[in-house]
Amino acid sequence: MFYEDRRHAGRSLARALSRYEGRPNVVVLALPRGGVPVADEVAGALHAPLDVFVVRKLGFPGHDEFAMGAIASGGIRVLDLPLIRRYGISSEEVADVAAREEVELRRRERLYRGDGPRPPLAGRIVILVDDGLATGASMRAAVEAVRTQDPARIVVAVPVGPRETVRDLSRVADEVVCVATPDPFLAVGRFYANFDQTTDEEVFELLARARARELSGAALAAGGR
Repeated sequence: MFYEDRRHAGRSLARALSRYEGRPNVVVLALPRGGVPVADEVAGALHAPLDVFVVRKLGFPGHDEFAMGAIASGGIRVLDLPLIRRYGISSEEVADVAAREEVELRRRERLYRGDGPRPPLAGRIVILVDDGLATGASMRAAVEAVRTQDPARIVVAVPVGPRETVRDLSRVADEVVCVATPDPFLAVGRFYANFDQTTDEEVFELLARARARELSGAALAAGGR
C-alpha cells in the first residue's frame, strides 16, 4: 500500500512533475471520475488549468471490469485485438459494447462540461492524469484522441501502474510519469488505503474549485501588469 487516498497520491505525483510548475502552456486533463482528485492536486501544485477528458473502457461481455479496449472523445476507439481473438469475442459483441459506452461517454461530457467548450490543446503540454493504470486501454485511447489536436507534448501521469503497461504507453505518449511500478501488480485499488468511488458531485466540486483558482490566478496576474 502506497497511498492514503487519491489526494495523497496526487501530491506524490505533483512532486514527480515539478519541472512543469509555472509553465504557461501546460494543461492538466483528468480521466473521470477517479482521476479528478489526483489531477486537482497536480494542477494546483503546477499552477495549471484543470479539465476532464472523458474516456470509457470497453469491458468484456459479462465481465465489465476486464478491458478489451476503450473509446474517447473524437470517435477514437482502441481495441486489444489479440485479446479479443483469444477469447472469441465477435465483432457484433464489440460493437454492442462500444455503442453502449458511447452513450455514457456523451452523457458524462454533457454532465461535467455542460455547454462549455473543451480547452484548446494545440501547441500545449497536455498532462493526462488518472488514479492508476491496469491494462492502459483507457489511457491509450486518451493519448490517441489528444494527439489528433496537435499538442506540443503529451505526458501520461499516474501514481501507480504495472511496468509493462508503462512501457507500452511510452510508445504512444511523449513521456510517462508513474511514481510506483510494483511487482507483482494485482489491481490499482490494492495500493490505496481508501479507494472509495469518486462521485459525480465530487467531480463537479473539484472542477468548480479549479476554475475559481484559475480565474483568481488570472486576476492576480492582470493586476500585476
